[in-house]
Amino acid sequence: MFKRNHVVRLVLIFTLIMGVSSLTVMIGGMMRARNNSYITIDPDTMKLIQLEEPKDGDPIAVVDTTLGEIRFRLFPEKSPNAVANFTELADSGYYNGTYIFHSESGVYSAAGAPNKNGSAKDNSHELVERELDQDLWPFRGAVCMMTTTVKQSFKEKILGGGTYYNGSRFLMLNTVKFDDEFTEELKSSSESEALADAFIEKGGVPNFSQQMTVIGQIYSGMDVAEQLASLETTDIGAYKFPKQDIMINSVTISTYSSEENMTEPAEKD
Repeated sequence: MFKRNHVVRLVLIFTLIMGVSSLTVMIGGMMRARNNSYITIDPDTMKLIQLEEPKDGDPIAVVDTTLGEIRFRLFPEKSPNAVANFTELADSGYYNGTYIFHSESGVYSAAGAPNKNGSAKDNSHELVERELDQDLWPFRGAVCMMTTTVKQSFKEKILGGGTYYNGSRFLMLNTVKFDDEFTEELKSSSESEALADAFIEKGGVPNFSQQMTVIGQIYSGMDVAEQLASLETTDIGAYKFPKQDIMINSVTISTYSSEENMTEPAEKD
């Protein structure tokens, strides 16, 4: 899926130049379909906010796993509905005892499933319409909500397109391999030099660009995220299940403090 074949090259060209692609990565079912939710990318006004350090008071999530802790800044101003859904679930204790249910060859992990087979409890939190933003990209450390389903009209079923939704389960991204050839191709195909440089310097999964809702950016515990993306797995259907159960103990919503000591999250107001 992550080899630099002709399809991936086309995805990179379209997503990095126009912010839209003819292919949509449907992680939940490992499907691809045309996307009709276009957004306009303006390189002159684009702000790569994920590259900025979190500031005191920024909302964060603290994900405690059996392999260690991950902390990421949330972006409610950019993905308000998805962040609200995630926050509600975290505050309710939904994520306590959920599974890391997919580990993709060092590239990313999928998390937050209450059932070992990767499924959600029900459909009550699985229909949040996808939110795309020119300031959010699938860099290394990005946290993205998995696509759950697509609603299509009869015409869209024939010609492609539809409205895409996400839900409770999320991805934590590491990176694909950036060799010299891939780096040069990325530079030449991107209208935004800053965006191409950010991918090259930070890493990530460029072919996910503008395909999934980004809700956060990891600022602590990236070593744990790397481990989660590189687990020994058994391939069953759409998922690569970790051979050993790796769990989320809890997800705590808090606020960032520059004086945090990485042992206890600051309490919410």
